[in-house]
Amino acid sequence: MSTPQDILLIGVGVMGQGIAQVAAQAGHRVFLFDQLEGAAAKAREKIAATFDKLVAKGKLTRADTDATLARLVPIATLADGRSALLAIEAVVERLDVKHSLFQQLEDLLPEGAILATNTSSISVTAIGAGLKRPERLVGMHFFNPAPLMKLVEVVHGLRTDVAIATQVEQLARAWGKTPVHARSTPGFIVNRIARPYYAEALMLLQERALAPEQLDALLRGAGFRMGPCELMDLIGLDTNYAVTQTVFAANFYDRRFTPSLVQRELVEGGLYGRKSGQGFYRYPEGAPALTPCASTALAPGRGIEVHGSGAVASLLAEAAREHGVTHARASAWTGVQVGALQLRQTDGRPAWQIAQSEGVAHVAVFDELPTTAGGAIAFAAAHPQDAAQAAGVLAALGWQPVQMADAPGLAVARTLAMLVNEAADAVLQGVCTPDGADAAMKLGVNYPAGPFEWLQRLGRARVVHLIEALDACYRGERYRVSPWLRRGETT
Repeated sequence: MSTPQDILLIGVGVMGQGIAQVAAQAGHRVFLFDQLEGAAAKAREKIAATFDKLVAKGKLTRADTDATLARLVPIATLADGRSALLAIEAVVERLDVKHSLFQQLEDLLPEGAILATNTSSISVTAIGAGLKRPERLVGMHFFNPAPLMKLVEVVHGLRTDVAIATQVEQLARAWGKTPVHARSTPGFIVNRIARPYYAEALMLLQERALAPEQLDALLRGAGFRMGPCELMDLIGLDTNYAVTQTVFAANFYDRRFTPSLVQRELVEGGLYGRKSGQGFYRYPEGAPALTPCASTALAPGRGIEVHGSGAVASLLAEAAREHGVTHARASAWTGVQVGALQLRQTDGRPAWQIAQSEGVAHVAVFDELPTTAGGAIAFAAAHPQDAAQAAGVLAALGWQPVQMADAPGLAVARTLAMLVNEAADAVLQGVCTPDGADAAMKLGVNYPAGPFEWLQRLGRARVVHLIEALDACYRGERYRVSPWLRRGETT
C-alpha cells in the first residue's frame, strides 16, 4: 500500500495525543487540530514533556524525540490539514458530532483520503450514513495509552470498502500494532466481550454475596491484573456505566447487558473512583486487606481423597500429596473429601442445592482453582457448621480461602463462563473470529487468556452447565447459552 505521509488528527485529548505520538514516531507528519483554541499546541507540549521523561530514562534519544516533535504540527483550522490522506478523529463520543465532522472532511480532503474514527462504541455504519463516500470510512479503535497498548480494532461499517480496511490494517502493523478486524456491532469486540467481567461482579455485590475487596482478590487469583471493582474505579465508574448504557440501548435492551443498580447509585452519588477520591474504595488507600475467614486446621496425617479425573483433579492431588492422598476417579464430581465433608468444584449449582438433590449431609463448593501461588479461592458451604472445615482444607492445599454467600457458579467460574459465552455469540454473529477475540481481549484489556483459550481449559460442557445453572437460578434472558456453544463448535 502507499502509506499516507500526512495525517490529520482531530481531537487532542489523552487518546488523541497518544495516537498522534504513535503516528509521528512512525515517520508521519501529523497535523493536530482541536476546536478548543490553543489545545493543539498544549497537546504537543505534553507529548514533549513525555519525551523528556523517556529520554531521561534512556528509553529514547534526544535526536529521535526532536525529529518526532518536528513532525507534530498544531494547526488553527481544519483547512490547514487539507493535504492529509488519512484523517483520524478522537473527538467526543457523540454520533452527531462525529457525523458532522466527517461531512466537513469529505469536502476538504483529497477524494482518495481515508476517514477513520476512534469511536469505542458508536456504530461506524451510523457515522457513515449520508456521507458521499461511506466506503472510505473505517473504525480505527486504539486503546489507552495508545503508545503502549498493542491492539487496534479495525472496524468495518456496512459500507466500508474491504480494501480500505486492509490498508488501515497494514498501516497499524507498520506502526507496531496488532490489528484485529471487527464488524460494526455494539461494543465491537473488547467493549462487548468485557461486559460480563463487570456485570457478574456487580450482580454478586447487589446480592451482598461478598465484599468488593474479596471479589478483586478472587479475580486476581485467577490471573487478572486487576479485579473488576478496582478496574472500574480506575476507568471511572461514570465512564464504565455510560458504556454499559450505550451497549444496552444499542442491543435493543437485551437483558444480558442490563446496567447495575449498584453502579448507578455510586455514579449518582458522585463516587466515580480514583478521579473523585472514592468509588468502591477510598483513595489513595485503595482496597483494604482481606480479613481471614474462620478455619479449622487440617489435622496432621488426615487423609484427603481426591475425586474425579482430568486437570483439576490432578492439581488437587498434587496440592494434597503431603497429606496422604487417595484417588476416587470414578466419581461424578471433581473435588476432595475429608471425612464426611465433600468439597466439590462448582458445577454452577449452589451447595444447598447439591445437598438437597443428592442427599449429601456435608457438602461445600469451591471456585476455579487460582492460577497464582497462594491465590484467593471462593467457597460456600451448604451448612454453616461445615464452613470452617472447608476453609481449613483449602488452606492446607495452599490457597487463601474466601467464604462467600452460596451463590450459583460462585465468582470466578461464572465470570469466565459468561466471558466465553459472550465471545461465542460474537463469533456466531460474525463480529470477529475466535483468534481475533483472543488477541483482542489479551492485548486490549490485558486478560490473562482469551475467551476461547478458557473454553479449551474449561471444556464446552462445563461452560454450558455453568450457564444453565445460573439460568435455573435467575431465569430470564441474561443467562442464555450461545447457540455456537450449544452445537458443540470448537476453535
